[in-house]
Formats: sequence, C-alpha cells, structure tokens
Amino acid sequence: MEPILNALWLVLQPSTMWPMLVASLFGLFFGAIPGLTATMATALLIPVTFFMEPVPALSMIIAATAMAIFAGDVPGCLLRIPGTPASAAYTDEAYAMTRKGNAELALGACLVFSAIGGIFGAMALAVASPALAEFALMFSSIEYFWLACLGLTCAAVVASGAPLKGLISLCLGLIFAMIGTDGIHGQPRFTFGSTELMGGLGLVPALVGVYAVTEILRSATVHLGTTQIAAQKIGSIFKGQWGLLRKYWLNTMRGNVIGVLIGALPGAGADIAAWVSYAIGRRFSKEPEKFGTGHPEGLVDAGAANNAALGGAWIPAIVFGIPGDSITAIVIGVLYMKGLNPGPTVFIRSPDVVYGLFAAFFVANLLMLPLGWLCIKSARRILSVPREVLMPIILLFCIVGSFAIGNSTFGIMVMLGMGIVGWIMEENGLPLSPMILALVLGPMIEEKFMTSMQKEFGNFFAFFTRPVGGTLGVLTVLIWVAPLVFYVLGRRPVRGGADV
Repeated sequence: MEPILNALWLVLQPSTMWPMLVASLFGLFFGAIPGLTATMATALLIPVTFFMEPVPALSMIIAATAMAIFAGDVPGCLLRIPGTPASAAYTDEAYAMTRKGNAELALGACLVFSAIGGIFGAMALAVASPALAEFALMFSSIEYFWLACLGLTCAAVVASGAPLKGLISLCLGLIFAMIGTDGIHGQPRFTFGSTELMGGLGLVPALVGVYAVTEILRSATVHLGTTQIAAQKIGSIFKGQWGLLRKYWLNTMRGNVIGVLIGALPGAGADIAAWVSYAIGRRFSKEPEKFGTGHPEGLVDAGAANNAALGGAWIPAIVFGIPGDSITAIVIGVLYMKGLNPGPTVFIRSPDVVYGLFAAFFVANLLMLPLGWLCIKSARRILSVPREVLMPIILLFCIVGSFAIGNSTFGIMVMLGMGIVGWIMEENGLPLSPMILALVLGPMIEEKFMTSMQKEFGNFFAFFTRPVGGTLGVLTVLIWVAPLVFYVLGRRPVRGGADV
C-alpha cells in the first residue's frame, strides 16, 4: 500500500501535474485536428521529455495519448472525419446521431465511455503487470527470443488487412535495425564508412520521421479541401449518460475487456480494438438493424474499447519490452533514454516509477472529463485552424527535437529520410507499425538469439527444450507455416463422386 500512496503523491505534485495538464491540452488539440494522430503527438513530446524526470515525462505521454484518442471523436461527430484512426470505426454512427439532433448525446457518450475505458485499462495494467513481471523473472534469453518473434509475427498479421504487406514492412524494419555496430561481436554493418551510422539510425529521430514527417508530406501532397462543421448548438453533454450506462453496462464491460486484450497484442492498438468491439457489439445487439443509423450502442462498445486498449498496450511494453502499439514503441525509446530498461526487473529497480505510471493513468482519465468538456465546447475554434499554418510549425518542432536528442544534424537527416520512407510506404499501402516494431525488437531478437546459441554451444534444438520457451516456439512456428498449409490445402483438387 505504501508504494501506491507514494506514487499518488509523486503524480499529484505540481512538478508532475502541470506538465500533465499542458500535455492534455496538447493531446486534445492533436486529436481534434483530422490527420494529426495520437502517435504523432507522442513523437513530438519526446524532445520535451528529454530534460525531465522519468515520472513527469512518462505522465505527459500518458495524458497526451489518452486525450488524443478521445478528441478524435469530436471531428467525427461534427465533420464526419475521424480525428484519429481509433475513431474511424464509429464515425458514421456518431455523425448520424448529430444529423438527428443528438450531437450532445453522441459527444457525451464518446467522452464518458472513453474515460471509463481508460480507467478500466489502468486497472488491468496495475493488476496484470506485477503478476506477469513475477512470472517473467523466470524467463531466459530463449523465452525472450521467441516472445519477440511472436510479437513481430502478430504485428505483421494483425496490423494490416494484407499479411504480405505487413511482412514486407516488418522485413524493412529489420533491415534498418541491422544498421550500426553488432551488439555481440562489435562489427560494423551497413555503415558505408560513416561514423554516424556506427551507432545505428537512432530510434527517436526515426520515430519522429515516420509518424510526423510522413503526415506532413501527406498533407502537402493531398488536397483535403474545406469542411463544414455540423451547424448545431451543443447543450449539456452529460445529460442522459447515466441512462446509457445503466442500459448498456454489459456493452461497456465487453468493450473494456476487448480493448485490453487487443491492446496487449503487438501491432494491434486502439483502432483495431474499436473496430472489433463495434463489430461484436453489432453481432450481439438486440437491435442490430439500428447500427449505422445513429444508435448510441455502437459508441458505447467502441468508445470504451479504444481507450482501454491504451492501458493494455503498456502491459507487454513494461513487462517484456515488447510494444503493444506504435505509441508504446515510442515509450520504450523514452524508457531507454531515461536509463530504465523495460522488463520485469524494472519493478524491482524502479518501483516508484512503475507505480507512478499506474497513478498517472488514473489521473489522466479523470482529467479527461473536465478537459474533454472544454474541448467539446471549443470544438469550432480548434477545428478552424488552417493546416497550412499548422504543418510548418510541426516540421520546425520535428527538426529542433531531432537535433536536440544528439546535438547533431545527423538526427535531422535520419528524421527526414525515415519520413520519406514512411510516406512512400503509405502511398503504396504498406503499414508503418510492423516496420517500427521491427526497428524496436530487431536488436532484442538478435541479442537473445546469439546469447542463447553461445550458452547452448550452437544447439538450435535447445530453443524447444524449455517448457515455456518450447511452447512459445511451437506456437510461433505454427503461425509461420499455417498460411502455407492453408494455401496448399486450398489448391488441392476436390475429387468427384465417381472417384469415391
């Protein structure tokens, strides 16, 4: 109990609360502007957190992402344009409610059930993480190798509708991860004689480039046109929410559980959680014919899931060092930058930081209610900011931040190069998340594989001899060969009745 009280006291200090408040407003703004994602907001916060203590720095990221995921619902309701990908699943539903004159009910439902989902995700994180960390202390390099391989495999399959494109993105990320000095033998690889490349590409500039510069380039090449905000006065957004909670309490709990489970799956994230929860809600609804016509039940299911997924994504990131989504990939970079190596030992070496993160999740989702109300009331002003003014300012922040990380122009070059790569990938339908997860997990896979092979004197079958490691290995290999088996079975000729 004492560590929890100390963590609460740490988070409620002015030195933590003020940065959280500023980050919350920053996240609300980024979430409400279509095209500016929660991941982009997180990437832009990295240079700010570079000079801060771990708890305030990570609390800023938690607050900004929670607010941005919710705020993406606001343009969805008023413009029929999702502010973030996590809001896309129920944008038509929310806008249909606005067209029917129920804008305040729709916006209120998005706010209230996002906060409930976020609190549930924080509870799952606080309960599951210590238990998993205790179990993970028994892991050897073999278990970590297979776990990282399984995470990359799931990311390639889940993060894209086309697994082949996800696989291409993943392989590209592994190639980028190989640039630099070999961590086991100290041999330079793909450096082309450049001393800057001997340290690798640099995770932080690469993340800023992929998630911020890519969006800037897309904005410069795609004409989005002008949008008309739904002309409707927004009254009391909390009116009727208690009735929705009583009527759809089962939907709320189901959305929370789905969000946490999918959030913990590497490469999935809040957007997939929202789509799955919305589809399941429609499947088990007593009134499925009302979905798509402005029915609040869909908002309850998906709204609870997308914010619950945030807490779920932090579970594998903290316990195993494997990011659940693109946001936690950035968080892992921040943890390394602060000297806090993610993994089960962080609960032993820095318990105050870990419990501080749990407390920050609760505080951020409670702050969401008053600040979300303020965002909804200020929606017209926020949505009227011209992108032509916004994007150059964001690019300036990207350049300054990438330079500040290493005090070198090389970081700026990496940021711009990765931004161009990300833009080309998006133009050709390749998902970005598998590449980023491979960039994060690639060094771990190589290190654990080489360490295990040295310990086992080159015996590869030792990877299948340990109970947990062998189970993870068999599961991973089955996922690899399953598509090939299904392909072969699908091409097999069917015998006619005369041959029987």
